[in-house]
Amino acid sequence: MGLIIAILMLLGGAWLLWLRSVSSIIFGTIVIIVALIASSSLTIIAPNEAKALTFFGQYIGTIRSAGLFMTVPLTNKATVSLRVRNFNSSLLKVNDLRGNPVEIAAVIVFKVVDTSKALFDVDDYEQFVEIQSESAIRHVASEFPYDSFDEKDTLTLRSNPTEVSDKLTEELQSRLEIAGVEVMETRLTHLAYATEIASAMLQRQQSAAILSARKIIVEGAVSITEDAIAKLEKDTDLKLSDDRKLQLINNVMVTIISERGTQPVINTNQTE
Repeated sequence: MGLIIAILMLLGGAWLLWLRSVSSIIFGTIVIIVALIASSSLTIIAPNEAKALTFFGQYIGTIRSAGLFMTVPLTNKATVSLRVRNFNSSLLKVNDLRGNPVEIAAVIVFKVVDTSKALFDVDDYEQFVEIQSESAIRHVASEFPYDSFDEKDTLTLRSNPTEVSDKLTEELQSRLEIAGVEVMETRLTHLAYATEIASAMLQRQQSAAILSARKIIVEGAVSITEDAIAKLEKDTDLKLSDDRKLQLINNVMVTIISERGTQPVINTNQTE
């Protein structure tokens, strides 16, 4: 309706100027000026877009609905995208909780929810998101160890990516609240030991895996030996002495735990 009225006023003003009388020229000029001023209030809003309006430096509101709108004349209309956006952080080298250098990167999914804060409370909200995201990643990475070799209940960067991402989302949201930005999701995209210690840490992981496997094998060997002695005594009524039990336990343990095949030795109890 406002666009139609502005067009009709321009046409009416042009018609008055065409009459070429003094009064019509004056009145037509006034009508055209008023129509041009009214036309300056027209603005088009695209889907998932908002326009923040300022009138002579004073913020007066934001239009979020898509379509053609007529607002206060002579306003400045700043466009802000409300679309969901991704920010991929650069590869950062930080020290974890135990001081080990690790390489880490993350993706941040965010959108603007408060246009006035995004435009007027920070200088450049996109750059603000980038800087604060990298700062939050460094801080969160320093609160967790990369891996835990001894403590099973300790949260680590490698074993608990969901908990680490939730912690990063919480901290980043508190940092970006001032910019009117909502953090929708964060996910780690890269996590590894730094190159200078990667080889040593790989050997440590391999050693921990070997020790864990050995522990399982020993526990299994002890269980098998106990079952064998109990079955022998139950089925054959054979009473083994402590020395014979120790010898049997030793033989079974060596047979099971040894990485190579054992060679049986038959004791014939023959003397020369």
